[in-house]
Amino acid sequence: MNQERMYNILLAPHVSEKSTIVAEDGNQVVFRVKRDANKAEIKTAVEQLFDVKVRQVRTALIKGKEKGFGRIKGKRPDWKKAYVALEAGQDIDFLGGE
Repeated sequence: MNQERMYNILLAPHVSEKSTIVAEDGNQVVFRVKRDANKAEIKTAVEQLFDVKVRQVRTALIKGKEKGFGRIKGKRPDWKKAYVALEAGQDIDFLGGE
């Protein structure tokens, strides 16, 4: 996988109540990823960008919500998230602290 593709696969860390619980209990991190990314590409990107060992990757396609404003109907885009389980003792620090 080339460097440009690796940087474009991970879009952002996904912060929610569920992702915080998963991070505390299972040593996992949740990312928003590109819809066409597969598990092997996600694993390689996380390992190389954050210098950690990945144990497992699980993905989920999230359907966009139907929204309406008066008579105008619309839909938010579908997106994909990845649950990345890290090996014991590994950690990703997004804040860059000591």
